[in-house]
Amino acid sequence: MPVAGPPDLQEKIAQFDRAIFLYENVAAYKLFGYAVATANVLLQAALLARAWSLPTGPAAHLAAILTAYLAADLVNGLVHMYMDNNDDYVSPAGPLIAGFHLHHKLPRYTDRPLPEVYFLESGSKVWLAPCLAAGLFFSLRPEANPFAVYALAYFGVLSSVAEVSHYLAHNSLSPAAAALARAGLLLSKRRHGRHHTEDNVSYTFLNGFTDPVVDLIARKLYSGYKNGTDLHYVNYKAAGRR
Repeated sequence: MPVAGPPDLQEKIAQFDRAIFLYENVAAYKLFGYAVATANVLLQAALLARAWSLPTGPAAHLAAILTAYLAADLVNGLVHMYMDNNDDYVSPAGPLIAGFHLHHKLPRYTDRPLPEVYFLESGSKVWLAPCLAAGLFFSLRPEANPFAVYALAYFGVLSSVAEVSHYLAHNSLSPAAAALARAGLLLSKRRHGRHHTEDNVSYTFLNGFTDPVVDLIARKLYSGYKNGTDLHYVNYKAAGRR
């Protein structure tokens, strides 16, 4: 049955329906996610091993962690912003884009052990694998700066930790998770709740420190998802949680 609305909205809904059908029924998309997750985790391990083989002092090591924390929160937030507002369902990546939008339709995850969340959610980070591969190549050069290698290694790991942080913000009632959020190490439920109750805000999801920067960029680039991509999954019927 056609959905009422402007012709362009009806077309976007139809495009989403086709894309999500492919995402859920063509095994290659799930296999692709597993392949990306495997690549990301292996590259993270290799880059960490390389970083830990390089000499650095405690102060530089701590500075690298702090730099990576801010960079991971910012970069992953910017990618989230881009994807939330991306409606190119007819591109080769269209099914993956449609699948990404289900995190608004189905905000609660399937309950899983945290290592499983770390691995599976790393499969959505297609952009991270080439970044880590380039970082590993850079780290093997004789002139590689140890601080940069440490920061890149921790950035890679924290980009996946951000997915665990996001999962905990949605699913967990753990006092430990709440304490880590209060300490600023993970994302708080209150901060992330704005992303789902308001519009075009709070895209970051490691600890939310760079939200003001990403929110400013979002206001410049996008009008929001509530009256955009969130309307495209109106026909979607979910059998369960993601």
